[in-house]
Amino acid sequence: MLMWLSEQLIAIDPGFAVFQYLTLRGILAAGTALVISMMVGPFVIARLNQLQIGQTIREEGPRSHLEKAGTPTMGGALILVTVLGSTLLWADLESRYVWVALVTTVAFGAIGWVDDFRKVVRKDTRGLPARWKYFWQSLCTFGITLYLFDSALIPEETTLYVPFFKDVAWAMGWLFVPFSYFVVVGSSNAVNLTDGLDGLAIMPTVMVATGLGVIAYLAGHVEFADYLNIAYLPGTGELMVFCGAIAGAGLGFLWFNTYPAMIFMGDVGALALGAALGVVAVMTRHEIVLFIMGGIFVLETVSVIIQVGSYKLTGKRVFRMAPIHHHFELKGWPEPRVIVRFWIITVMLVLFGLATLKLR
Repeated sequence: MLMWLSEQLIAIDPGFAVFQYLTLRGILAAGTALVISMMVGPFVIARLNQLQIGQTIREEGPRSHLEKAGTPTMGGALILVTVLGSTLLWADLESRYVWVALVTTVAFGAIGWVDDFRKVVRKDTRGLPARWKYFWQSLCTFGITLYLFDSALIPEETTLYVPFFKDVAWAMGWLFVPFSYFVVVGSSNAVNLTDGLDGLAIMPTVMVATGLGVIAYLAGHVEFADYLNIAYLPGTGELMVFCGAIAGAGLGFLWFNTYPAMIFMGDVGALALGAALGVVAVMTRHEIVLFIMGGIFVLETVSVIIQVGSYKLTGKRVFRMAPIHHHFELKGWPEPRVIVRFWIITVMLVLFGLATLKLR
């Protein structure tokens, strides 16, 4: 919106051309989202408290979490509104990549909202039944990935690239659709599984979004893409604005979500943000790098798979509790220690993921 306005104002003063620069708009999107989140956050928390929309704690969880019962949840709605508003303000709204990212975020946010509504209003700790959750996730994702496949203008948009190797690339053809489906749905649910401690999911999300924003900018810049020997994908640079908005909104939310949390993200935020990361990775053709940078999300998901599989096959549990952050809690780690150490690991993984751009 403001990009279009700046185009009109250039005729009055050429100085307005500065708002055409992608890097500046990415920074402004992050700053706008951060300011809005921090300004609106206290009012949202107060309103949720007034409506008694508080978190329901499952009895089988760690006993230390019982004191968190009643903490306002569904705060992810604040993140999503902030991300959408900031993106619409600073992004080029003629970009199909931007609209795919926004539609994906809203669709998964809606699924998460229904899940949270059942938990906090109907007091059903199970929320939306898993089969219906996966049904709607699958329906949305197949629609999005089919659109990306059908609208692809160049072969690079549906080619799988492998980090560390210059010439390893696979033209997936129609397999692009199921592969992208698993990336988006897997990323969405992985972030949701990670969202179990105060600030544990949102800060890695901010870091990974920042890393993907850098990748989007480089992939959309012909000279940088050629220098780094990565696929040049015209137009993906606009996703830097979207990723910047996620980073800014996430930091603003963390102000209130840090230990001890004043508000929880809920599925409305976790499912949406995870899907947003996944679809950006798909559009920039860096799905494998997403798995690297989001290693904490992968670890949390794998721990659940191992725990469930082991219990069903042998009747024994590998971890004291899954996801794995609860395992460390039950081993005696204070919650802040688990959170910060997972953050540190994410910093290293994001840096390593960015390093793969050059190590080819």
